[in-house]
Amino acid sequence: MRMAGKGWACAVLLAAGVVAVPASAQELSEMATRKFMEYAWSDLPEAFTKPTGETILIDKSKKSEVLVPLDVARDVIRVGRLSAHAQVCELAQDQSDNFNSLMRREIASKKWTPQQIVYIHRLHLMVVQLMTGRIKLVEKEGGKEVVVEEAARQTQTCTAEQKQKVKELIAAYVKTGPALAATAPPAAAAEAAAQSAGAPVQK
Repeated sequence: MRMAGKGWACAVLLAAGVVAVPASAQELSEMATRKFMEYAWSDLPEAFTKPTGETILIDKSKKSEVLVPLDVARDVIRVGRLSAHAQVCELAQDQSDNFNSLMRREIASKKWTPQQIVYIHRLHLMVVQLMTGRIKLVEKEGGKEVVVEEAARQTQTCTAEQKQKVKELIAAYVKTGPALAATAPPAAAAEAAAQSAGAPVQK
């Protein structure tokens, strides 16, 4: 994975240790949190069309109205890190439960506009893709360009002990949120479907 600039050193460190340290064991710094927030913002499209046909427009000139507070973003990134752990450990259902619990509790809070819900979804997705090696950053005319590596090789490994720890962390997180549907699809498929359809969350 090749990153652009020293400012993304935090992202490299997170990606390198995706299953080495449980997601709850480290508090993300303000600098690292803001880097991830900027990363997700730069990759946010101007419009999402949901399966219902409804289009959610993102006004990129009103950044402050779309981004969520720092503490909320930090929580979303923490959940995204845990989803990445689950993906590396091949815990598809646990990954799905983790993602769906995040989105259901944020929607249920009734704090966010549709645009902010889209941003929360994208922030989570970007953290997972970064930490599992599916995306990289390259320089382009002094700016940052996101490159999606669709067939990136999975280099991380997951021991039986790490796998069990990830399952426990996700179960504890899900338990504190809204009840989930009994037959939720794997998170990888849910995220891909949501991204391609422009839907911010699985219904």
